[in-house]
Amino acid sequence: MRLKDVGAMGVKNIMVASAKAKEISRLRARQIWLDAQGFGRRIVFGKGSKVVADLVRHLGYVQIDTINVVERCHHHILFTRLPAYSRGDLHKAQSKTKSVFEYWTHALAYIASEDYRFFIPAMLARRASPHLHYPSVQEDDTRRLLERIDREGPISIRDIDDDVLVDKDHAWASRKPSRNVLSKAFFDGSLAVCARSGMLKSYDLSARHFGWRQPPEPASAHEINAYMLERALRSQGIISLDSVCHLEAGRKPAIRALIEERVSAGLLASVVLKGDRTEHWVAPEAIERRVVRRKPEAHILSPFDPLVIQRKRLELFFGYAHRFEAYVPAEKRVLGYFALPVLYDGRIVAAIDMKADRKARKLLINKWTTFGDESSEERSAVESALDRFEQFQFST
Repeated sequence: MRLKDVGAMGVKNIMVASAKAKEISRLRARQIWLDAQGFGRRIVFGKGSKVVADLVRHLGYVQIDTINVVERCHHHILFTRLPAYSRGDLHKAQSKTKSVFEYWTHALAYIASEDYRFFIPAMLARRASPHLHYPSVQEDDTRRLLERIDREGPISIRDIDDDVLVDKDHAWASRKPSRNVLSKAFFDGSLAVCARSGMLKSYDLSARHFGWRQPPEPASAHEINAYMLERALRSQGIISLDSVCHLEAGRKPAIRALIEERVSAGLLASVVLKGDRTEHWVAPEAIERRVVRRKPEAHILSPFDPLVIQRKRLELFFGYAHRFEAYVPAEKRVLGYFALPVLYDGRIVAAIDMKADRKARKLLINKWTTFGDESSEERSAVESALDRFEQFQFST
C-alpha cells in the first residue's frame, strides 16, 4: 500500500499497526492462502449443483473468460477444487436452481445468487446513466427488446436476425447492434443470463428468471464494504488492502476502517511476511491452525484462477511472477501463448504452455518451463495432474 492512499491519520495508524505486526514466514502465509482456496484442505465435499454453488460462494466469484485454448477458465477453476465436477452441475446451478448468476466483479464472473443484493447499486448506477457506457443505445431500443423477451421468452443474440450489420470497432465487438442493447440491459439488471452454451448466452427478464415478486433490497455502501472484506477473508485467509480492494482502490479507506475495528476487537491480527513491509491481516485462529501434511498433489491452474489473477500477491507469496502472454508478440514470449502455472507441494514449480487438440482428443504441450530442481516425485505428480486435466478436457 502506498502512503498516498490514506491521509495523515491513516499514515499514523499504519505506523502503529505495523509496529505491532507479527512476522510470519512466506511458507506459513502460503499455507493459509492455499487452505482458504481449497488446496491445503477441502472446503466443500460431494458433487452436484449445490456443491458447485457452495464453492462459488466460498471463493466469492469464479471468473468467466472467452479464451478457449484449453477448457474455459470457469470450468477449469471449479475442476481444480472439485475432482467430481461436471459442467452440467454449473449449468444446473445457473439455469435450474438459480443458485449462481453472472455479473461483473473485476471481470465477468459467476457469483452466488444470495450475494445479488451487493451488486444492485452498480446496476442502479448504470440505469441512472444509460448513455455513459452505451451511448448508441436508445431507450426505445431497450424497451422494444424487453417487451419482446417478456412476450416470447428468453433469447440469445442468434435469435435477433433483423439487425442491420455494422463494422466492428474492436476485436471483441459484434457486428450486431442488438448486442449492445442486450449488454446494457444486462449490466443495469433488467436482464439476467439464464443459460450459457459455451460463450453463447441466453437472456431473460431478471424478475422472471429469479421468480421475484419483489427484487432484493440494494445493499448499502457499508454493507458492500463488509461483504468485500468477508469475501476476501473467506477465500484468501490472509489479506491486504490491495487484495481486498482488487481494482477498486477507492474503497481502501473504508475497508481499512473495518479492518481496524476487527483488530481492536481481537478478530484480526496484523502480520507482515518475512522480508516484506506490506501489512496483512489474518484471523488469529488461522495462524494457530495445525498444518496437516498430506501426500503432495499437483494442480494445473488457469491463468485466471483466484490464486493467480492478482499477480503482485502471487509473486509476494510464491516468488513467482506469472506472465500472461496471449497478447504478447510471439518473439517476446517467455512462457508461451497460454502458459498454465503448476502448483505442487505449496510451490509454483512449472508453467506449461498447452492447447487442446479437440479432434485428436489430446493435450498438446508447446513448452514446459520448470522452476528450480525437479525431483522424480514432483515430475510424476505433475504428469498425473496433466493426465487428469486431459481427461477432463474431453469428458462430456
